[in-house]
Amino acid sequence: MKAPDLFGAFANPTRLRILNLLQEHKEICVCDLCEVLREPQPKVSRHLAILRSTGLVEARSEGKWKLYGLAPAGTPLHRTLLRCVRTCLFELDELAADRRRLDAIEPRLRCR
Repeated sequence: MKAPDLFGAFANPTRLRILNLLQEHKEICVCDLCEVLREPQPKVSRHLAILRSTGLVEARSEGKWKLYGLAPAGTPLHRTLLRCVRTCLFELDELAADRRRLDAIEPRLRCR
């Protein structure tokens, strides 16, 4: 994992919001991410593909759903950047609002 690729992945606001949500929940499906981020599925899927290609996110299939989760940190830089999202950026209004929206989705209405 190259540093420019990592920084590029973290530099996009939508990807940063996705990483923020994945730190709070082990796995999230695309439809829940779309609802929380209030973005269309193609846009969210495109950002997830970038996060997967940089090694930040992993996906697994469960029935008709694809569930996304954080990949294990492969380098000290990867660990540090994720820790920064969890600590330094945790209280940013937009990121906090995203976490509240995800927590508010009634469990029976979520894909999982």
